[in-house]
Amino acid sequence: MTRTAVLLFTRDLRVHDNPALAAACGAGRVVPLYVDDPGRATNENQRAFLLDALDDLRESLQGLGGDLVVRSGDTAEQVADVRKATGADLVVCASDAGRFATGLRERLGEGAELQVTPGPAVVEPGRLLPSGGGDHYKVFTPYWRAWSQVRWRETAPEPDRLDVPDLPDSHDLAPAEPTAEELPRGGERAGLARLDEWAPDSEDYAEHHDDLAGDRTSRLSPYLALGCLSARELAADPRLPEAMVRQLCWRDFHLQVLDAFPDLPDKPYKPGARTDWEADLTALEAWRTATTGIDIVDAGMRQLHAEGWMHNRARLITAGYLVKTLGLDWRDGEAHFAAHLVDYDEANNAGNWQWTAGTGNDTRPNRGFNHERQAGRFDPDEVYRRRWSRG
Repeated sequence: MTRTAVLLFTRDLRVHDNPALAAACGAGRVVPLYVDDPGRATNENQRAFLLDALDDLRESLQGLGGDLVVRSGDTAEQVADVRKATGADLVVCASDAGRFATGLRERLGEGAELQVTPGPAVVEPGRLLPSGGGDHYKVFTPYWRAWSQVRWRETAPEPDRLDVPDLPDSHDLAPAEPTAEELPRGGERAGLARLDEWAPDSEDYAEHHDDLAGDRTSRLSPYLALGCLSARELAADPRLPEAMVRQLCWRDFHLQVLDAFPDLPDKPYKPGARTDWEADLTALEAWRTATTGIDIVDAGMRQLHAEGWMHNRARLITAGYLVKTLGLDWRDGEAHFAAHLVDYDEANNAGNWQWTAGTGNDTRPNRGFNHERQAGRFDPDEVYRRRWSRG
């Protein structure tokens, strides 16, 4: 008997290697749905990217004989409404970590069969467990060893065509009001184009990805954050060096930490971690507005505000200055990044901020940090600083 499944897109806005799409198609008729939920953490820069990605996804689904229903409001309520309108008896969605995703899955399972498929990770949280016990890896290096040796899931086939019932109406979504002026174009096709542009010259990624002036990073993170690209396919791309694959492993590492510790964005992960942060609002505002007078720090913050993105080394430098030099609370920095990053990812953002602050998974929580030494090493000719100077 043919069934009708509501396919709830979340952070998997693509048709290639989408396990949820493949599972829904295997069930029978498919109702593709995205819900613009105000409870899901995002920002206006990422929202602009998201709206591009939804347009791109709709075009791809139309090419397969389908379409995309877009709704706004509470996700579980909108799914229930679409189920009622279409007679769907199955809901399919990708897994994810964090309080919002966990709570959503619990509600989606009320009154309908729920099928949860692999989500944004290469290796799903909970699949790798430390041999010494525990529900997740707390240190990256042993996780990397295990992650590198485990068999990854098979890639999901793209359907030739979608069988869709009469679809309910979509909502008109509010436009984005981005704060950055130089945002990348969102969507799977834009992500694949960026990958094809970058990959052929990525063999020296390990040597140059920290070079601030060279700007040799992939800039694929926005596409991974919303699932416009499959991390599983990317990790297996033969054009990419191991150093890039290791970055994808870091992404999975933080996701499995968030899965085990959903309070990662606002509570110290490490028991007994420092809590006596300084409360200097003037210094915090200078950091936020790129007026600290420290050229390398201000340069990074100006790039963030202009592009909604910041070079990975600049993220470490600006974060280290806030928490190690000024002694201010990492949560203020985490929130500011969350409000601007087009590649905002709850697990990555919180995990990296806690690592820098010494409250997270760094095995050397009291390590020192010197922004001047960092600037001299990774921007020796001051090219990056001049590029993002106030003048």
